[in-house]
Amino acid sequence: MNSHRNGRGAPHAAPGDDAVASPAPAIPEGGQAESGLSLGTARRLVVKIGSALVVDAAHAAPRMAWLAGIAADIAALRARGVDVIVVSSGAIALARRTLKLTQKRLRLEEKQAAAAVGQIRLAQAWTEVLSGHGLTAAQLLLTVDDTEDRRRYLNARATLTTLMGLGCIPVINENDSVATAEIRFGDNDRLAARVAEMVEADQLILLSDIDGLYTADPRRDPEARHIPVVSRLTDEIEAMGGEPPPGYSSGGMRTKLLAARIATGAGCAMAITIGQVEHPLAALEAGARCTWFLPAPEGRSARKRWILGTLQPQGSFTIDAGAARALADGRSLLPAGVTALAGSFSRGDAVEVCGPDGTRLARGLSAYASEDAARIIGHRSEDIEAILGWRGRTELIHRDDLVLL
Repeated sequence: MNSHRNGRGAPHAAPGDDAVASPAPAIPEGGQAESGLSLGTARRLVVKIGSALVVDAAHAAPRMAWLAGIAADIAALRARGVDVIVVSSGAIALARRTLKLTQKRLRLEEKQAAAAVGQIRLAQAWTEVLSGHGLTAAQLLLTVDDTEDRRRYLNARATLTTLMGLGCIPVINENDSVATAEIRFGDNDRLAARVAEMVEADQLILLSDIDGLYTADPRRDPEARHIPVVSRLTDEIEAMGGEPPPGYSSGGMRTKLLAARIATGAGCAMAITIGQVEHPLAALEAGARCTWFLPAPEGRSARKRWILGTLQPQGSFTIDAGAARALADGRSLLPAGVTALAGSFSRGDAVEVCGPDGTRLARGLSAYASEDAARIIGHRSEDIEAILGWRGRTELIHRDDLVLL
């Protein structure tokens, strides 16, 4: 297969974007109206932004005017109650000149050093533009292990949920200063998809130098068609992403399609759209050209199927009749409704939930290790801090981590 950069029908591609020319499949034309999706329908949104948009390569400095524009877009979304998380690249690019790392390819340890320096500048830039709209930026650095290990996954999700509840804008980047080649995401497209999955976002928006997926390279093939809606990720669609890039190169259409598989499989819609305009999110909401990837119909239940069928319970909670009614109504399990505990388990492990007569009612992921849970069961949530000496989760099992049997 020949690689190319899917573009906006024009040469807007940046180095490192890869895709593949292929015969045009029978995909219907259409736009946002056809997909039934728009930014206006999102209640929780993850926005991924590549280095080329964040950093002025000629001066190795943040593109403050552009960042101010997207900060205004984010402020408008927050004003109507939309939770927004930003996944932003750019740390390594911001530090190259300062550290005199001007060669094209950097060794892993050089990337780690550059990330440690550049992340400070990146965080300062986001803090400045968001504070101009009365918004507080919060920095999180994640590795792949943070999304794969259950306990770290729960910690990260709890932090993100709390930050959004406090009105903050989490700004996430891969923790390049400590991540090794073996554990790196290698690109922020997939990291953004994992974050969207983690927080159960409605939509993931990938802002880039392209306005979506094409059937072939439009610079080379005048018959190439823009694909406005992808209802299902078939082998034919995925082939348009090109061959796997060598090593751990970032970006490209291939990683965007991998991100789409993660996000849509979790019930999250995803859009690829052009970011090289002053207000890219406002432009998308107004109908800018993009490709929407529709969420899998079963996506929202996939994680609960995993909890129900894959994880081996490590213990159990016995609850009273009132707590049983609360679970049936779709609520979380609070410590006050638990009358007994069995087993030895860690935070994030699966446990059974049994009714007063011993009947198995549910399975879920415990927010507390068994030693701590044993101390707080039967008590009100507001007493947890006094009992444990630290303030933990209000729930023993959050409803998002609970499956009724």
